[in-house]
Amino acid sequence: MDPPNQLCLVLAIFLSIFSISSMTTSAIIPKVNVSPQMPSSQLVENFCNGKAIKNRRFCQKALPTPEVIAAMDTTQLGTLIMKLGVANAKATLNVYNEIIKKLGSPQALKALNCCVEAYEYAILSFEMVSSELVEDSQTANYDIAVIGPRIANCKKELINAKVQAPRLLAGNRFIRYHVSMGYEITSTLELENRNEY
Repeated sequence: MDPPNQLCLVLAIFLSIFSISSMTTSAIIPKVNVSPQMPSSQLVENFCNGKAIKNRRFCQKALPTPEVIAAMDTTQLGTLIMKLGVANAKATLNVYNEIIKKLGSPQALKALNCCVEAYEYAILSFEMVSSELVEDSQTANYDIAVIGPRIANCKKELINAKVQAPRLLAGNRFIRYHVSMGYEITSTLELENRNEY
């Protein structure tokens, strides 16, 4: 067989194998309609790049909900961020309450109860800030800022009591991110209100 015919034969075999392998692959793996990720609004993008945001990646993952994307202004965005903070704090509080039922160590119980108080305070503060955003952004800013030290104290108590619970540590980390998001939104609103006068 002369070289051009050998080349044609090799190409024909290669193309046959390639087309058979692609047919079997498509028969094995069903096609899935993947919807594109919901685009983030410019308001959210600008917000997540704010100075107070401790974890931009968390902010960008937590916020692209349909309600947040539809937010028309900073106040609406702030109200939705407070709702997310409440939801996160309640979820973590439930974990604390579950663990309290299982632990018997007095030192661990003391630490966990300190954290329960901190999370109950955080829930009330997030809810309160949600209504203060329109009326008094300066007070809202303060009310968000005071959540942070309570959560930090909770973390310290857990460390001192040697409570090993990854879900609690993750919850504490996430609530700190929500606090930083709350602080950023209240600071932004405070600045906007100041510029209006």
